[in-house]
Amino acid sequence: MLDSDTMPTRQLGELVVGAIGLGCTAMSAWYGEVDQQEAVRVLRRAHEYGVTLIDTADNYGPFTSEQAIGTIIDEIRDRVVLSTKGGLYFTDRTNFKMSRDGSPGYLRRALDASLRRLRTDYVDLYYLHRVDPAVPIEESIGFLAEQVTAGKIRAIGLSDVDVPTLDRAHAVHPISAVESELSLWTREPLPALVGWCRSHGAGFVPYAPLGRGFLAGNVTPRAKFASGDFRAGNPRFTPEAIEQNMVYVERIRAIADHHGVAPAVIALAWLLSQAENVIPIPGMEKMAYLTENIKAAALNLTAEELRDLDTLPPAFGSRLQADLASVSIVESGNPP
Repeated sequence: MLDSDTMPTRQLGELVVGAIGLGCTAMSAWYGEVDQQEAVRVLRRAHEYGVTLIDTADNYGPFTSEQAIGTIIDEIRDRVVLSTKGGLYFTDRTNFKMSRDGSPGYLRRALDASLRRLRTDYVDLYYLHRVDPAVPIEESIGFLAEQVTAGKIRAIGLSDVDVPTLDRAHAVHPISAVESELSLWTREPLPALVGWCRSHGAGFVPYAPLGRGFLAGNVTPRAKFASGDFRAGNPRFTPEAIEQNMVYVERIRAIADHHGVAPAVIALAWLLSQAENVIPIPGMEKMAYLTENIKAAALNLTAEELRDLDTLPPAFGSRLQADLASVSIVESGNPP
């Protein structure tokens, strides 16, 4: 079993983290009810297994994920790399309607509010959660660069961004990390974004690396999602799409059975094999997920297995609802 002494490490700019990080979206009821006591137990113990990147955001909940981390931050602060995000907020939580605000005034309030909830004076990595087309990226990154100088953040990241915008941002201040959806059934960031990160000394952090549970084999065509579950309105989780995409689960499970591991381990091992600067952040709100998923860091898939996975067809259904893919712009300035 991997632990803090044996987990391989990778880099996000100058930050050194375990090869597998901990994504906290699932700790905020995006995919149904969460056992908060179990989730806090995972947060408290993840570093013991070498999982040192803790990735959250102010809109996970909103706010509940940061608040949970804040309750135990004194126990883990010197052992983890803490990452959060701002600039994307809910306008209608029930229907997952969101808007962006990348203005310096908004980001100042968002960052200060995150620090209060996290009960810390600084975060190691702060992402602009989405680029605001109404605000030049130079203004957003310029403000965050000031916060690096002020000691409130150590490094800057961008989430769901394109290469031209990355180039403009990086010209203002080095970008240490790019976070975007990447998995066996969402491969669009390969090779452009991952390649950009490699050539600029940045880490690439895939969110939803297990396809929101699908690639872990946790979803069947008969699955019923509660109204508060993000997948309830997602095009890849209709009964037809699930049926069409089961080829992924079947292919992954065959390889997993050969290695004697859970399917999630294979999906994560595939990601880790793509480049040395890739650090996936699966949601691990249960201890069982944590202890199983970390096995991916020690598993080397064969060239034949990688080719087999690479030949999977494009996924059936778009990865996001149409209105979430663009995140419509409304009046800026809502308090964080």
